Amino acid sequence: MSSSFVLFVLVVPAGVADAKHDWPAMVADVQRYIKSLNFAYRVALRDANVKYINGLGKFAGPHEMTVTEFKGKDKVPKETTITAARFLVATGGRPTALGCEGSELAISSDDLFSLPQAPGKTLCVGAGYVALECAGFLTALGCDTTVLCRSMLLRGFDRECCDKIGAYMEHGGTKILRGLTPSSLAKQANGQILVTYSDGSSDTFDTVIAAVGRTADTKGINLEACGVEASPRNGKFETKLEQTNVPHVYAIGDVLQDKPELTPVAIQAGALLAQRLFGGGNEAMEYEKVATAVFTPLEYGAVGLSEEAAAEAYSSTEVFHSSFAPLEWSLSHERDVEKFPAFVKVICDSSLGGNKDLWPVLGMHYLGPNAGEVIQVHEIEGKTVHKLLVFSSFLRACTDFEFTIFGFSFKPFFFFVSILTFLLCTEPLCLSPVY
Repeated sequence: MSSSFVLFVLVVPAGVADAKHDWPAMVADVQRYIKSLNFAYRVALRDANVKYINGLGKFAGPHEMTVTEFKGKDKVPKETTITAARFLVATGGRPTALGCEGSELAISSDDLFSLPQAPGKTLCVGAGYVALECAGFLTALGCDTTVLCRSMLLRGFDRECCDKIGAYMEHGGTKILRGLTPSSLAKQANGQILVTYSDGSSDTFDTVIAAVGRTADTKGINLEACGVEASPRNGKFETKLEQTNVPHVYAIGDVLQDKPELTPVAIQAGALLAQRLFGGGNEAMEYEKVATAVFTPLEYGAVGLSEEAAAEAYSSTEVFHSSFAPLEWSLSHERDVEKFPAFVKVICDSSLGGNKDLWPVLGMHYLGPNAGEVIQVHEIEGKTVHKLLVFSSFLRACTDFEFTIFGFSFKPFFFFVSILTFLLCTEPLCLSPVY
């Protein structure tokens, strides 16, 4: 196959090097975009002949709900009662508050994009994707940012990938304090917040962001009136086919116990539930092997099991991995691609022995640009075409391209997928087994 090259010429306009970030302008754009989404959803509901009530609902009985609306300039509460044969609880989650003295001084990630000015020196309490994503972009905007990590970064994800993310963020200027929690927060005379840590040390910050998880927003809807049982720990429901312990009460989204807290997952679960209830459908939502992405400075895409989870669940596994330099990183002279390259890992069930082409793939992990799109392609391939992910034709190496698809056939759709994935990266990829 002949090689082809594209020459990129980057022209930097005068004054760009001295450009400064405009926080108020960004906040205005974010709020404008959120309002446009809300409006689009209301229009979609109206077009589908769905009545929209902007109110607070509470169960008043097995088939009754009391709704309080706040109308007019004075927001006078108006209470009405509605009845229904079925109910769907999709109230989502709310950020969990810190469990220390002065916790009211901390804001959540929801509040971050409502701040009138840049947050300045910031402490992100937590080590999940919300904390790391916020810390990453705040560091990039020039804020002095610290992450307070109780135990490990991104619990539940592949440890090798998480360690690489942490090292990359620290290299970029984000400070990560491990093994610590906040003992207290106290407002200072100059407006800063004094944070005392669990080891007795302390520091002051302009802003403290609580990102220690989310709690299902089910406490205030009077579940007792209809008999629905929720976890006393986090307010979530144990369900079967999105059905709670009360047959006519269903639930989707972040209120489900041990299910992925992802918007597309909730949307799909709701669509399939509606089809089963009213459209004659019988397809259930698959919550396993759902692709997800973490938008840290080093983007992370994952689907399936981590290396640790696979080793615990299967008697014999084999890991294939590779580090490489994507084209768009090669054009950035400030990026240290030797020390922090992109990374791909595939975990297989090797207990079958024999032909590796027949080994089931247990998990895929990718660190690099466009991680969300890259990992979603592989999730679509494996789940839509082959219910069982197999290692067949895993490497379709090509001298012109570096990142080969994890493909299974060259049908027209997958040929397009191949080209799309190939264009994201550039040099030949060789996966090495790790035992």
